[in-house]
Amino acid sequence: MTLTSGRYIGLEYDRMIVLFSMQDGPREIGCAISTSAMDDLERGPKVAPEHREAQFTRLRDRIEACAASKYRACEFEGTPPGIVLRSIDFRG
Repeated sequence: MTLTSGRYIGLEYDRMIVLFSMQDGPREIGCAISTSAMDDLERGPKVAPEHREAQFTRLRDRIEACAASKYRACEFEGTPPGIVLRSIDFRG
């Protein structure tokens, strides 16, 4: 199946990641992206914590395309398995 947009979950400040999900049919796939990866994508200054959701929304198409690519390649991490995106995933 093809992944589709899920939900924005929120900023996990201690780990500096934004949590979100994607859907594979009825199955929710947990995903995360580092805040530094989002800042690198925008090539601007660091975004304040209270503006991370707006930043995620601006970058959502690129973030979800990268997550879908890692999903197809079965590049899962953690327990339970999910998709983790870092700056290196957007290079090339």
